[in-house]
Amino acid sequence: MSPASPAVSPGPARWVAVALALSLGAAVSLGITRFAYALLLPPMRADLGWSYTLAGAMNTVNALGYLLGALATPALLRRWSPGALLLGGSVLATLFMGLCGFFLDAAPLLLQRLLAGVASAFMFITGGLMAARLGALDARRSALLLGLYYGGTGWGISLSALLVPAVLQAASEPHAWTWAWWALALACAAATVLLVWPVRVLRRLDAAAAVAPAAASAAAMAGVAARVFRVRDFGPALAGYAMFGVGYIGYMTFVVALLRAQGVGGGAVTLFYALLGLAVVLSSRIWAGLLDRQRGGGALARLNALLGVATVLPALTSAWPVALASGLLFGGVFLSVVASTTALVRHNLPASQWAAGISAFTIVFAAGQIVGPTVVGWIADGPGGLARGLVFSAAALWLGALLAVRQKPLT
Repeated sequence: MSPASPAVSPGPARWVAVALALSLGAAVSLGITRFAYALLLPPMRADLGWSYTLAGAMNTVNALGYLLGALATPALLRRWSPGALLLGGSVLATLFMGLCGFFLDAAPLLLQRLLAGVASAFMFITGGLMAARLGALDARRSALLLGLYYGGTGWGISLSALLVPAVLQAASEPHAWTWAWWALALACAAATVLLVWPVRVLRRLDAAAAVAPAAASAAAMAGVAARVFRVRDFGPALAGYAMFGVGYIGYMTFVVALLRAQGVGGGAVTLFYALLGLAVVLSSRIWAGLLDRQRGGGALARLNALLGVATVLPALTSAWPVALASGLLFGGVFLSVVASTTALVRHNLPASQWAAGISAFTIVFAAGQIVGPTVVGWIADGPGGLARGLVFSAAALWLGALLAVRQKPLT
């Protein structure tokens, strides 16, 4: 049966709606659970007397939890459906986000960030797998549907940018940031409820969603169908993606702190982060064509290189227009890097191997994220401060581009 046939698909608008609803999983797993912390880092560091190394360690342990969750997800998928694991992860992420508001000591906060990372991995991997299967139902729009899912991270970032400063301003408690954690947990809970609908839709269409992409020729698909995932086949792309993990997380952890240190006001920071999130949402449309055309590592390489440019800009100058351009470029690129690896897996492997491929890329991504925040924080505590830390992040991204460009298509 053709993926485009009426018996399987009532029309492209339906799949766009499902992808947008599914994108709430990305909004919770990354946009809120991970990236809202950048907005909370300055008040928490000032209130609790943290060094930049400890502040970075909060996202390092979050990435460690993400790695543990990524390692566990393939085994869990043998027992539970992707939809069940997505919803379960969302419930857990909501719980751990809320618990962060009840502690002041570093040790329990580190534990909560670790557990939130585990839950976010459950969500992000299974959501990406479901988005890939959704793309198989509408091969012409597969990259757009993938981009819509990953672009959901931008909704979480923009919501956090608007919610956290408002709560910090309204809270009169000595530790006002604790109220922001609780507000973010309520946002996660609302998203969890809305995620039930796309999970139900995709559960009914699971058999159709496993159909291999129709856009490939019959001869090419015969070769893909016989292929299994092997790490060595994707070595350059995996290495490039690991460096992406090292580089991007330094920016997303510390850029708000850098802007505040440069004297940027609270309203301007809110605008910066909200526009960054909006750019993430729009990026699904900007890069869909590139992801459809590139069957090797070309898309990953180009996007890593652009991301390096965005990362280094605020380290070179404190000019506000340059900082704003950096945020817009960064937001317009970084989640499309993630989408490019899912597209690479879909282009080169049969549907039965997508889970293995996506999990492998997620694992190296998580490993890179473990390194990035602590190293950048350690550099920031020394001469040169946060600006020098972002130069390190940019260098990691450019190295990732050089590695990824060596990845060739397998078909």
